[in-house]
Amino acid sequence: MRIGIDIDGVLTNIEEFIADYEVKFCYENNLSYRVNLNEYDEAKALGISAENCEKFWNKYLKYYATEYRARDFSAEVIKKLKEDGHEIYIVTARNEYGLTGDDYGKMKEFVKEWLKKNNIYYDKILHTEETKLPYCVGNYIDIMIEDKPENVKEISTKMPVLCYNCNYNADVKGKNITRVYSWYDIYNKINQMCK
Repeated sequence: MRIGIDIDGVLTNIEEFIADYEVKFCYENNLSYRVNLNEYDEAKALGISAENCEKFWNKYLKYYATEYRARDFSAEVIKKLKEDGHEIYIVTARNEYGLTGDDYGKMKEFVKEWLKKNNIYYDKILHTEETKLPYCVGNYIDIMIEDKPENVKEISTKMPVLCYNCNYNADVKGKNITRVYSWYDIYNKINQMCK
């Protein structure tokens, strides 16, 4: 089976990162905020302007893309999935937004370095636009692991999606959508699907 795996929100805990680092950014810049992690968009999640959100990413995106930790057991489970005979496709919409100066244009390099640093195996990386469905279909992905509500809904029209549980996708339900809560939960559910 070809398994598609998102990075932000699946391999990393973007919800935790926003709560920790963007609140810190608001504190450091004397910005008022309100935490609402039911929102996917980080500006809405903290009630800050798009301009301040851009400043936040200008300050923290390189750190997030190169240093922020992977979720517990993600590398371990992906290795087991590969050993079980599955193909691993990293499917990410990460782009250059937020990178500045000499770092601009290096996101693909940062992704490869981060995956290597975190011992995350993959057969292929797909760098996508915001919508991932055409990339999944075009690469014959059998199942996608995703967290972004719009992507979960769209991809599930064509294939099964394991929706990594977050506050901002709690209301996402439907045909072909299975909620997962950890990397070993992902492993168990993929094994059940293969039986």
